[in-house]
Amino acid sequence: MSKTTVVSQDFFIDLREKYDKVETLLREANQDPQSEPYKSKYAALEILLEVKSKLVSVLDDLRSSDSSYDELTAMLGAVWVSLGTISVDTEEWSTGEEQLTNCLKLLEDNAMQPNKILIVLGAFNQLGILWSNRGDYEKSHKYLSSAEELYRNYKNTCEEPPIEISDLFSAVNKPPPQTKYDAPLEKLHTLTLYYLAQIHATLGNVVKSAIYCHNTLRRQLECEKHDMVDWALNAATLAQFIMEKNAFQLARHHLAAASCVLEQYENTLSTNDVNEEQRGYLLEQYNHRSADVARCWAKYGIVLLSVSFDRLTSDDYVDTSVTEPEFLEMQFSTLELSTYESQITANYVLVFDDAKKVFHNALSWLNKAQDFYTLENHASDHVSIVQDMSELYKNLALFDEDIARKCKLHKKRIVMLEAVISELNPKYYLNACRNLWFELAGTYSTMFDLKQENLQENPENQTQHAVKKIHHLISKAIEAYNGFLDLLNDVKTKKPPAEFSSDLVRPALLSYFYLGHLHSKLVIYNKELQLENRKKSYEYYKMVVDYCDAHEEARKSVEIELAACREMVELLPAVINKFTLRGNS
Repeated sequence: MSKTTVVSQDFFIDLREKYDKVETLLREANQDPQSEPYKSKYAALEILLEVKSKLVSVLDDLRSSDSSYDELTAMLGAVWVSLGTISVDTEEWSTGEEQLTNCLKLLEDNAMQPNKILIVLGAFNQLGILWSNRGDYEKSHKYLSSAEELYRNYKNTCEEPPIEISDLFSAVNKPPPQTKYDAPLEKLHTLTLYYLAQIHATLGNVVKSAIYCHNTLRRQLECEKHDMVDWALNAATLAQFIMEKNAFQLARHHLAAASCVLEQYENTLSTNDVNEEQRGYLLEQYNHRSADVARCWAKYGIVLLSVSFDRLTSDDYVDTSVTEPEFLEMQFSTLELSTYESQITANYVLVFDDAKKVFHNALSWLNKAQDFYTLENHASDHVSIVQDMSELYKNLALFDEDIARKCKLHKKRIVMLEAVISELNPKYYLNACRNLWFELAGTYSTMFDLKQENLQENPENQTQHAVKKIHHLISKAIEAYNGFLDLLNDVKTKKPPAEFSSDLVRPALLSYFYLGHLHSKLVIYNKELQLENRKKSYEYYKMVVDYCDAHEEARKSVEIELAACREMVELLPAVINKFTLRGNS
């Protein structure tokens, strides 16, 4: 029988020293110059390759029964996963796959052992990242799910805490973690959940993605070592998805959590031991993200009003609420949020008075956001906030049965939209100007419809002033639609493009359709001008028909309007002919 091979202490000391250098280099990697972004990682890679060669050589001379075999095998697995991680970080995908696969071949069968569990979990996570970057999201999901399952199995069956990878090489064990979620096993699992959230989103499993996002946030919160500002923004962003699923109580809970954590962060600013320049930067960051969270709160109010009105008025309303228990139970139990949640209801709005309460809260949040996102310094965001304000006024008007008050609300929309349009140069803010002109046109059209409805219901109000007002509204709507269409024209030829981009085809065709309708409604007593407007109506309706005949894919975007346009193109020539005959008689 051959003797047991004994590995010298000098060999272990050499490994420890080399691994210490690797850890130091990886810590310093963030400080590498832009010209050599991977300088420290490549240096660490060289040392790890040397350690790997030494371990492979020694293990070749050992039997599995030798006292050092298991320890050295775990070390080799740790080196493989470290090599694979660096390869993934440096986008060496094939090399990284080979190294991480070598790690799993070596250790996966014994992954439930305390000195191997963290290494295998790390390999699964890194393979999940690798295959995601390669675009194979199903394969990425498979590896990340393996990590999740392995974590659960270990938690359910093993009482012994895992051994940190660095402790495999160190003679001195680290002190125990301060909280449960500081433990390396829990940190790795939090990363697994974070990656799974992203993969499920990519695969279209949006509810599962939200659940994983929440669980990641919950664990980060309980760890108490998260970036508070980043955490608050992520919670508020998740709330936006949740509100789209009509889970308003749950969305409000996440927004409240975001506000609570931001307030906690604000309280730390005065006690942070930093210089004035750093404090100024931190305050700016706080103000920035507070504005973002305020915008998310405002969006909550806007969506709540919109969905509430649809439920009240739509015959074919479909409730898209999520009923999955794990989704509905997403709570941050460690936070006291009642003060924040009491600011706004989570119930569907039924009457105008309740809608006003939601409106005023949302408007105050938008005003707060505008304090940071000024037109001078953040033009694009400022424009988005103005559009949110416009939508908020529009949604409040839906609940108001008084036409005069409705018109006042829409008038406020017009004032704010025209004010920002006058300040923007389309050369630099083309998309913003397009959106604003189109919304302004729609607002003028809505006011025209309301005024016309009022006159039809109350003929006694049909004064010359009222008729002039309607004519003015139609003219302004036409002007705004033309303002939008002008911004679609080719810069050189000043003519519409032969084909609109997919995001512009519907608004462009709707503009033609509404221009056709509006020209037929202009209140003009001059027969020549009446004839001219009938001809313009025909031209705009025909533009919709001609475009859809030439671009079949555009038909689905304006099915209802296209049918009306085809009908008008058939009817209007006879009307125009009749006007012409009258003019000649």
